[in-house]
Amino acid sequence: MTLLSRRRFALAAAATTLAAPALAQEVFRFPAEWLPTDVAIAPGLPAGAIHVDIAGTWLYLTLADGVARRYKIAVGAAGRNFQGTARVGRKAEWPSWTPTASMIRMEPEVYGPFRGGLPGGHPYNPLGARALYLYQGSRDTMYRIHGTPQPWTIGQSFSSGCIRMHNDHAIDLYDRVPVGTPVFVR
Repeated sequence: MTLLSRRRFALAAAATTLAAPALAQEVFRFPAEWLPTDVAIAPGLPAGAIHVDIAGTWLYLTLADGVARRYKIAVGAAGRNFQGTARVGRKAEWPSWTPTASMIRMEPEVYGPFRGGLPGGHPYNPLGARALYLYQGSRDTMYRIHGTPQPWTIGQSFSSGCIRMHNDHAIDLYDRVPVGTPVFVR
């Protein structure tokens, strides 16, 4: 299994669009235990909530008392993760992406070339196929649960803080949760 470092990803992302076919051909096979699975959980958690285990790199969608759908995720690098309670304030299919000012300030060589943003479906757009936007009250936290065009990052602390999922798994989650779904990140 080949893992890309943040620097190698940045160099690949800064390459011309002629490199896109090479990136698209990267093969990553998920271990069977990482596939979305319904699992037993502690009873008493209400159905219809998302629970994120940052340390374990798992996301759980509670389905019924004592049952949840489990997804393997990638989380933010140390010190960059959202923690706390939020809700899904907005959903988007093939969302566009623009790096935040703080992302550009912290890593200008990685994010600076994309300050103008990327359209949905672009091979370097890190939001992938679907995005759930996390809000606290009426404020967008700037954190997302989203798909990724880099599935080899799953299971790692890799991103700038968002919760990444395999694109197919992000679509599955997206189809299961409405706007307003509570999200608990620990």
